[in-house]
Amino acid sequence: MTGRDRIGITLGDPAGVGPEVICKALAAIPAAERQAIVVIGSGETMARAARAVGADTGLLDSFVVEEVASDGLPLQFGKVDPRGGEACYRYIVRAVEMAKAGEIGCIVTAPISKEALNAAGHHHDGHTGMLAALTGAKSSFMLLASERMSVVHVSTHVSLKDAVARLTVERVLATIRAGHAHFERIGRRQPRIAVAGINPHCGENGLFGREDDQFIAPAVAAARNEGIDAHGPISADTLFYRAHNGAFDLVVAQYHDQGHIPMKLVAFDTAVNVTLGLPIDRCSVDHGTAFDIAGTGKANHVNMLSAIAYGRKLTATRQ
Repeated sequence: MTGRDRIGITLGDPAGVGPEVICKALAAIPAAERQAIVVIGSGETMARAARAVGADTGLLDSFVVEEVASDGLPLQFGKVDPRGGEACYRYIVRAVEMAKAGEIGCIVTAPISKEALNAAGHHHDGHTGMLAALTGAKSSFMLLASERMSVVHVSTHVSLKDAVARLTVERVLATIRAGHAHFERIGRRQPRIAVAGINPHCGENGLFGREDDQFIAPAVAAARNEGIDAHGPISADTLFYRAHNGAFDLVVAQYHDQGHIPMKLVAFDTAVNVTLGLPIDRCSVDHGTAFDIAGTGKANHVNMLSAIAYGRKLTATRQ
């Protein structure tokens, strides 16, 4: 097995449910598959999580832990703590180093607390922005992928006002291109891409705003001129229904909630968060730290299983 066949799973915030869902997921997959996984974080935190979920005592010996030193662990479960933000930042930095060195082929991330991350002095809007900064990527895109529907976002963790202000032909076109390239990479030839409008009914010819005509329509036309099977802008109030029923392979959403709300409605436990545009591969669970149930062993690990499976797909198709 080469390094590029291995998946590195970052522990996430040690006060959240990340370590627990990792333990549960690893316990649910065959032992042979665990040999292709390295957990990046703290062995002590993983041991505590294993006790919380009632895992077999031998589980921790069936995979590798890449120890990353961080002060103040273990933390109290379920509390926002700058030390947790510092720890998860260090885990991600180490994972990026390993990915760039070819020691792992894909990073799978457990959830972090953006509040704790920023309290620790690392001012990023989440994994996507942090990974772009750590890898020197000029831009990155958030894709939520599931079997029935997938959505890639033009903007994510900004206010709705800023999302509208940042809308440009270039950004919409770049998002379409990134989604098209990713789907072709994973074997979906000439994917059908629908681009959502940003205003009600795509602006109704300027009655409800002109952003759809000024920025989105020209981007779709440019994509089509490049041979991409793009359509739009299409009113978002009907688009996601059509995509869920098979009319499109991918939806381009214009802002965070436009894409996240329908995805979490139809694939809350199985959607995988994938970062496009980086020189390395990364995917993640699509849920948060769930501080309210951290340490109880109740956290659902199905989403982590989906993320690990998507990570395997990425390692298999990486050139």
